[in-house]
Amino acid sequence: MGQRAVQVLRDADLIAAEDTRHSARLLQHFGIESPAIPYHEHSGERAPARIVNTLRDGGTVALISDAGTPLISDPGYRLVREVQAAGHKVVAIPGPCAAIAALSVCGLPTDRFRFEGFLPAKAGARAQRLQDLVDEAASLVFYEAPHRVADALHAMVGVFGPEREAVLVREITKTFETVHRAPLAELHGFVVSDANQQKGEIVLVVAGRDQGDVSLDADTARLLERIAEELPGKKAAAIVAEHTGLRKRDLYDYLLGQK
Repeated sequence: MGQRAVQVLRDADLIAAEDTRHSARLLQHFGIESPAIPYHEHSGERAPARIVNTLRDGGTVALISDAGTPLISDPGYRLVREVQAAGHKVVAIPGPCAAIAALSVCGLPTDRFRFEGFLPAKAGARAQRLQDLVDEAASLVFYEAPHRVADALHAMVGVFGPEREAVLVREITKTFETVHRAPLAELHGFVVSDANQQKGEIVLVVAGRDQGDVSLDADTARLLERIAEELPGKKAAAIVAEHTGLRKRDLYDYLLGQK
């Protein structure tokens, strides 16, 4: 906790917390006595109305989550929109964020990354989401529930392949912090073989697809580029792949490399 965050909580007329029971420990630790109300996905209309009314009366409200920066993979943006629509200012108080902290220690490229939050709980929907990302070149950042992390890694092995590099970042900044980088198949085995790795708060960072240097003969390159002028890149790659026998992924990667 930064000193500014502590002071904001002390000065707040109202604290909106994801879980007031968890937040009570934090507030007690810093001797903060500001009243707290629950604000989460199932809060209904009462909590937002109270927050807006507090602001309308000239008060200040602090929004916090159970762990890390609020509004990262939680429904707080709805409250932000409602507060702004009512004409009130929203100020960010920078603090810990699991996704950014994980990226800083994962050892994978961070010049481009894509935050995907939590994968769907059901296997079919999870596999489809991963399939949609199979050609993404940026590093992929996922949050995952501890009881689903083994299934998530198993699905990633099936979609991304066993050799795609990935990193498990677990309980970051806490007593049992773990940072383990390995090919997906090995990482899955690491988690399955150690029940402790299926506990706590988990971030998975997966390397983007290595697009490499795709080389095409001049005629194929001209044909592909011409079709891509009229159609989306993936469609152009599919058409040329069908007629040349080349891999669609390689053709699409070639187009990406021309941009």
